[in-house]
Amino acid sequence: MIVFQYDKTFEGLLTAVFDAYSRRTFPEVLTGEGEPEPLFASEVHRVITDTDKSNRVWTGVQKKVSKVTCNMLMCVWLSEEPGSDMLIFRYIRKTFDAPFSIETNFADDDVLDVKKVAKKVGKERHFLIMFVRFQKAADDIWFAPVAPQCNALPLVINHFKERFANQKWVIYDTKRHYGYYYDLKRVEEITLEDDNHLLQGKLDENLMAQDEKLFQKLWQGYFKSLTIKERINPKFQRQHMPRRFWKYLTEKQ
Repeated sequence: MIVFQYDKTFEGLLTAVFDAYSRRTFPEVLTGEGEPEPLFASEVHRVITDTDKSNRVWTGVQKKVSKVTCNMLMCVWLSEEPGSDMLIFRYIRKTFDAPFSIETNFADDDVLDVKKVAKKVGKERHFLIMFVRFQKAADDIWFAPVAPQCNALPLVINHFKERFANQKWVIYDTKRHYGYYYDLKRVEEITLEDDNHLLQGKLDENLMAQDEKLFQKLWQGYFKSLTIKERINPKFQRQHMPRRFWKYLTEKQ
């Protein structure tokens, strides 16, 4: 059994593809650095992430498949599902080895799985766009904690940059402990030293702007006044508004 060990980055995965073709040996298992080697490993190759190599591989992929498929492969990576890296590796290998495009060959399990996983991540992206709720902090920065099932936050940043271009904001993934800060000019990735207080989905009242709590109460009152009790359908509501997002919604507090 041939094992490739890499740093669990997308660039590292693409470098592994480059090394496989250079060595003319292809891995049966991909593992991360520091992970135990499989019991029956006959050879372990440690991949050193190289930007030039990864760029060459990705450029080659872009020449062989459409932009939509490239986006799907990125979604599969962000899915964080077990074996997603090996799925991408097999898909890229089949793309390079086939004399024609494999994009619509849904008889191939890998092609079908890429589409299914990408669709799942796309659904999570859609949920984020719908259910992100900003809270105004004391320093006039709008803050929104989230915890998506997969690492879909990078997929929505451009949307919020365009939608709220005239406001400073932070969207923070409390599950993966990182987020993005927009300063009216550019977006940068950030990490907070202590983010445990965000797990409940709300800013600490001491960090809120003075009028934020008032606005939240007004919004809750407005939401309540529009509710028609006879038409409340919890099952239908959970279907279109997953319960895991409720703690971030002011109207559901």
